[in-house]
Amino acid sequence: MAKAKVPRHDDRQMIRIFDTTLRDGEQAPGNSMNIGEKLRIARQLQKLNVDVIEAGFPIASDGDFEAVKLIAQTVKGPEIAGLCRSSEKDIDRAWEALKYAGEKGRIHTFIATSDIHMKYKLMMEPAKVLASAVKAVKRAAAYTPNVEFSCEDAVRTRLPFLAEVVEAVIAAGATTVNIPDTVGYTIPFEYFNIIKYLKDNVPNIDKAIISVHCHNDLGLSVANSIAAVQAGARQVECTINGIGERAGNCSLEEFVMILRTRRDILPFETKVVTEQLTPASRMLTNITGIGVQPNKSVVGANAFAHEAGIHQHGMLMEKSTYEIMTPESVGLLAGSLVLGKHSGRHALKKRLEELGHDLDEEKFNKAFERFKTLADLKKEVFDEDLDAIVSDEAREEDRFKLEHITVTCGSFAVATATVQMEINGVSVRTAELGDGPVDSAFKAIRKLTKSKAKLTQYNVGSITGGTDAQGEVTVRVSEGSQNVVGKGASTDIIVASAKAYIHALNRLSCKQKRLSDAV
Repeated sequence: MAKAKVPRHDDRQMIRIFDTTLRDGEQAPGNSMNIGEKLRIARQLQKLNVDVIEAGFPIASDGDFEAVKLIAQTVKGPEIAGLCRSSEKDIDRAWEALKYAGEKGRIHTFIATSDIHMKYKLMMEPAKVLASAVKAVKRAAAYTPNVEFSCEDAVRTRLPFLAEVVEAVIAAGATTVNIPDTVGYTIPFEYFNIIKYLKDNVPNIDKAIISVHCHNDLGLSVANSIAAVQAGARQVECTINGIGERAGNCSLEEFVMILRTRRDILPFETKVVTEQLTPASRMLTNITGIGVQPNKSVVGANAFAHEAGIHQHGMLMEKSTYEIMTPESVGLLAGSLVLGKHSGRHALKKRLEELGHDLDEEKFNKAFERFKTLADLKKEVFDEDLDAIVSDEAREEDRFKLEHITVTCGSFAVATATVQMEINGVSVRTAELGDGPVDSAFKAIRKLTKSKAKLTQYNVGSITGGTDAQGEVTVRVSEGSQNVVGKGASTDIIVASAKAYIHALNRLSCKQKRLSDAV
């Protein structure tokens, strides 16, 4: 059988990567971020060299507006996009934040086009939807030529109407048109045909870039994105770790590595610096407190693990027998410096930079102090330990801060926790009894913070192996309809638990403030 012809470099077509971790990704339960955390992710996306960063939904809240504005002012290289509905107020507010990015600012406006959305959500006739779409694009184009329009729920839209809308918005000034699978409903063959239909039936389709935005409700977001690219799409909207509404979005790292690994049959490439994929994944995990499953493609803990004897034998003989990509190609570093109590500032700084962490002098000094304290307790300090340290030190806007905690307990004593915290800059202290050390600590924290949040999940693990490992605690708390995740690490599991709980309460407070600002 003849081998497939490998596309030459000159034949390859560039696929633009539009990252929406800070907008669609943040909308998922537990993924909310404050302004400082958003800026950290945006800077990492700059290192990844993505083409577009969708920084948020400016009109959603004052916090979202300020985050988009700060990223537009700060991050250089990628285009900065802000999402807005097809209303003048939304569009004006979006450009107010995006104008600081100049020609790199992108207004991304949308309206639903499927019959089910038009009838039950918008309660609008197709002709009115079409007119609204055109009006919105013209409004956006008056601010900038960099306008993207999305046909929400495109895959459930009647194809003739979808083509009519796409043609009209391109004529109105849209330079990118997104055909999203908003509810994760389509399959690759169908999606390929939708994109092909538009390529064949929209006369001015060559005047705009076709974008795709796939959700993972049926587990097909990455496969659908690949099919769309094969049909002619030239921008893919995705997120780090595939986070996003419901089951998530197309995973940035999976899509990018598919193109890189299957160059033999896919004549496409991206500008993404793949060695920054693992640092980006870890940074997001540390900020949100939500980890990736061990068997997650590309960035999961087991992605490059081989346990079966026959696999191990093959790996020892020739790595390519069972590895289709190298750990180093996605930023999983091997053979790096071992850090311990004798390591100095330069070694730590170099390692943090390799892991994707950029700390100013003040934060680095604090991280170095934490590192030295931890190194006195452990024989070796691992990358995961450093990620946990940086995650703690990067929290800038916390209302609640743990100062001290002391717990007494035993088989013949009622557990008692004495907790001292700083709340809005004021030091407060209390003691509480409880059913075990963690329960007593959490009761004391609740009393001090006056929180009514309910603890719905509590998980304990170790960051690395060994009896000297840091314990890592993840908690989920809820209040009303709001759910957040908190994460804490320490060689003392009770301290880690307190940190995780306080982290969650800070995130909940931040989320509630953003919602109140939006009202």
